[in-house]
Amino acid sequence: MRNTRMVSALGALALGLTGLAATSNATAAPTADTADTTKTASSAGGSTQYVVLADRGSSAKALAKRLEAKGATVTAVNEAVGMVTVASTSSDFVKQARSMKGVFGAAEEGIVGRTPDKAKDKAGVERPRMEGKTAGAPDVVKGPKGKSKNRAADPLDSKLWGMDMIKAGQAHKVQSGDKRVTVGIMDTGVDASHPDIAPNFNHKLSRNFVTDIPDIDGPCEVESCVDPAGVDEGGHGTHVAGTVAAAKNGIGVSGVAPDVSIVNVRAGQDAGYFFLGSTVNALTYSADAGLDVVNMSFYVDPWAYNCVGGAPEDNPEEAAQQDMTIEAMSRALRYANSKDVTLVGALGNAATDLANPGSDTSSPNYPEGNEHPRTIDNASCFDLPVEGEHVIGVSSVGPTERKAYYSNYTTDIESGEIEISAPGGDYRDKVGTEDFATAGNLILSSVPENVVKAEGSVDEDGNITEAGEGWVFKDCAMVKGKQECGYYEYYQGTSMASPHAAGVAALIVSQFGSNNGHTGFGLDADTTKEILMDSARDKACPTPSLFDYPEIPASYNAQCVGDEDFNGFYGDGIIDALAAVSGR
Repeated sequence: MRNTRMVSALGALALGLTGLAATSNATAAPTADTADTTKTASSAGGSTQYVVLADRGSSAKALAKRLEAKGATVTAVNEAVGMVTVASTSSDFVKQARSMKGVFGAAEEGIVGRTPDKAKDKAGVERPRMEGKTAGAPDVVKGPKGKSKNRAADPLDSKLWGMDMIKAGQAHKVQSGDKRVTVGIMDTGVDASHPDIAPNFNHKLSRNFVTDIPDIDGPCEVESCVDPAGVDEGGHGTHVAGTVAAAKNGIGVSGVAPDVSIVNVRAGQDAGYFFLGSTVNALTYSADAGLDVVNMSFYVDPWAYNCVGGAPEDNPEEAAQQDMTIEAMSRALRYANSKDVTLVGALGNAATDLANPGSDTSSPNYPEGNEHPRTIDNASCFDLPVEGEHVIGVSSVGPTERKAYYSNYTTDIESGEIEISAPGGDYRDKVGTEDFATAGNLILSSVPENVVKAEGSVDEDGNITEAGEGWVFKDCAMVKGKQECGYYEYYQGTSMASPHAAGVAALIVSQFGSNNGHTGFGLDADTTKEILMDSARDKACPTPSLFDYPEIPASYNAQCVGDEDFNGFYGDGIIDALAAVSGR
């Protein structure tokens, strides 16, 4: 259903828009095996970085030679999607590139995406950890000595209500993951040194496709401004990785698939912004590297919705930028699917009916100050990547299984905007109880030590501060004769729901994969998706179907459309790890 809408719109794009391109804040897509060193700043050394997208079916390598002949310096080529990244000192470069035969578009490289705020809602409320605290929660949890792979649970697993909801512990008795199965974390990075991540981190396959930009990321941590592939300065990616595959090793928490491999395919800046080029490149690399599952808890912008031909209020250049984004992302997603990468995406945190998004007043959100009201037509506008082809869209539920107050949903169940639902946390869940508006309603997972120190939740000596009490936990254990400590924090968002689903997808590949018809061990992506959806536990709409969220504005009220088998809040249902690996 999703693919029909997207392909139809892209057909119109191909017929009428070849040759258009934006002049700013646009895209780049270097070759998968060279992109991790590509510069993504908009200018460097007196030259400016640009991206050129070839027409469909045209060779990016041939285009690169022609661009070089015109004086441009080619920095990367992505043959899989027809993208070339160049540096040029010519102020007329975009105009010159557009005029070349076989060019779909050209644009100056710029910021085009960011991760959804891990708890900020559309009313602008600060993340829940600033709204209240859970009194009396321990700062440090002392784990057992040594490593015990067969432990029933890790020390903080009792706080993981989401794992209980999806029956992860029961599923592990059948399948806890195969190390040959690889899950790409396309995010702000992954902290490979975290004691719950390190046992499963694949250094060989991990890549960083991003160059830090001091203007948005702060001072570079290394001279090259290209962080090592095992670093996360933002925290979002490490939290996602822990939910997917934190090791069951006697410390901290256990992930949904605690024995699969984690691969960092970093596409996001430290600050959470994403370049389209980095995102496209990370996708094609994931395909070429043979990754089995990729989690995408982010959205591509500066446009909250990329519209074919732009929204009515957009100027021609803004429209061209969106056309180029849709085309490039569609090519990359199709390519990844063709290589059997199961793509899982967060549905978004704007409490929006995706069938009737209405007016977008937040775009373009970079650079700041350029946003303007836009009328969004659902038939031709897309929240990417989650509304792109082959992406499994995941909504978020709280501990009582209600749709999380911030989670997007749809009133058009034929549109394919949602597939399944998963635990993502809901700070305002459990209304009328002592657990209302407490940290325990959120999702606890791994975070880098440098991040919790930077936010003031942990002091320089490694101790939990008053600001972090009840929201951040420290767990220590003896590992190979040395004490190791990990930090864990509560977040909420569809960003937290998506990795639960990605983890179950990894268990499915582990259980049903083979060497047949696949490079190495794996499973057809469409089969993985089918099992994931078919095994989800049916969840009916609430009664009444117009759900009222107490104590927050009526604008959050959401209409649930559909039946128990499939509806706009839960899709095919809440994921069920046990049913998925048991073939039910």
